[in-house]
Amino acid sequence: MGEFLEALNFAAQAHGEAVRKGNRTPAILHAAEAAAIAATLTEDERVLAAAVLHDTVEDAGVTIEDIRSRFGERVAELVAAETEDKLRGLPAEATWRRRKEENMRRLLESEDRDVAVVFLSDKLSNMRAFYRQQLQYGEGLWQLFNQHDPEQHHWYYRTIADALTALKDTPAWQEYDWLIRQVFEKE
Repeated sequence: MGEFLEALNFAAQAHGEAVRKGNRTPAILHAAEAAAIAATLTEDERVLAAAVLHDTVEDAGVTIEDIRSRFGERVAELVAAETEDKLRGLPAEATWRRRKEENMRRLLESEDRDVAVVFLSDKLSNMRAFYRQQLQYGEGLWQLFNQHDPEQHHWYYRTIADALTALKDTPAWQEYDWLIRQVFEKE
């Protein structure tokens, strides 16, 4: 577990005091939860490292080259596949759909199961947070995000679930699907 522990420490330092939107919990907790989910799907330490590092490029100022030089090509490749281009020069709310479509395109074009594992791990952690936040804030939870329309979030998370059906026999995918139905599809 040496490589994973190194990645966990690296992610904790990179995220520092950063917190998540909505629930204001330390960002490293989401990264650690994603890695814990990935551990239910694989024992590959490089995939676990990528899961814990998945937001460091997007949110913590780390570069893919930093990941590559520290953790190798495979981990960098997995992190890059799941990293969203934030289009920092443009307003986040105006670029939300474009960023999500580009992110999804990489998933849809990949035939790499490990890419799917990292995606599912991140998105399941997000859906768990949405579920808890919806219980706390009701529909007001969407005002906490750049995209305020819950139907846009529904489109994104359901499309990812559909793209991840190769993992549909796993408890992680089944929980993800259940949470999507609870948050977005309840009658």
